Amino acid sequence: MSEVSLCGQEGQQALRFPWDSAPEKGDVREVAEGVFWLRMPLPFALDHINLYLLRHEQGWVIVDTGMPTDEARKVWEGVMTGLFADQPVLAVICTHFHYDHAGLLAWLSDRFKCPVYMTCGEFQSLSLHNPKGDEPNWAFLQLYRRAGVSEAGIEQIVPTISRSSFSVEQPHSYRRLRDAQLLRIGSRQWRVVVGAGHSPEHACLYSEEDQLLISGDQVLPRITSSVCITVTEPDANPLLEWLDSLKRLRQLPDSVLVLPAHERPFYGLHKRLSQLQQHHERHLETLTKALREPLTAEEARALLFTRIRNGFDHLMAVGETLAHLNFLMEEGIVRRELVGEVWRYSLAQTNEQSVGSPEDIHL
Repeated sequence: MSEVSLCGQEGQQALRFPWDSAPEKGDVREVAEGVFWLRMPLPFALDHINLYLLRHEQGWVIVDTGMPTDEARKVWEGVMTGLFADQPVLAVICTHFHYDHAGLLAWLSDRFKCPVYMTCGEFQSLSLHNPKGDEPNWAFLQLYRRAGVSEAGIEQIVPTISRSSFSVEQPHSYRRLRDAQLLRIGSRQWRVVVGAGHSPEHACLYSEEDQLLISGDQVLPRITSSVCITVTEPDANPLLEWLDSLKRLRQLPDSVLVLPAHERPFYGLHKRLSQLQQHHERHLETLTKALREPLTAEEARALLFTRIRNGFDHLMAVGETLAHLNFLMEEGIVRRELVGEVWRYSLAQTNEQSVGSPEDIHL
């Protein structure tokens, strides 16, 4: 998650926040009849995730889980004896596979012997693991070396992704969510809205009757969700998928109350979607102007992300920069050339063919 303000005070004023403050970490607040907002603590700079608890006649349905930390388990124990009043959890819905959303999937599913619901792409992604220890695999090293990251920079990145708290234990099975599928939870019906770019098949939940959108990381009010290249698929084009998803989300009414995974619930969906799109368009414009001269991805990163506090920031910034460069390559605007062991990016000549389509792959 990139902790970068997209819109400043002016943009924030374009959104409307029904609550002036969030619940204390570990506390819950009812945001609509039978829909509760749980503020779960996280152990880093982005210090919380919003989870949503949906009342059912026979128990509860949980949307997202938090990370596999002792603090998160303690919060869940309090919720189970407090709000849940020892009623059972009937299902756990996971918007996407990232550790802060899926870290306790298996723990909750096993405890209540209840099913997990998520899209196929997200369930399969749970089996992907970051390199552990001090010996990352060759593909990981090659990705960042070819991006132009120094050996010292790579050494700083590796420990940030090998922490045990970033691991997710995979549930034994799941029930697949599909786009436009309807879920009846208690007296309320939710429609699955699938997005992409931040993760492979991110599931949002939309209640038309009550004008509610549980948006996960697909729409956040202040920070922009990471749209990154990783070692898993270094030639992907997640930014194209992200921008396409923003267009599809515009089909939902602007009147919805957006229930995001971070920050506070808000009104102003369409304005926020415009801000998110403009943010990435500015990045693309910056790169297009700069690439009149060849740059490595790391040199381009320094133009987009100037405030790097630690290895995790560096990891995310390089991934986001590569996503924008891959987008420009597939549009035929930018080309790359392997010079030694490093890719160098520059503007494509006007007579060059578009780069990145399947038929143009060179092995």
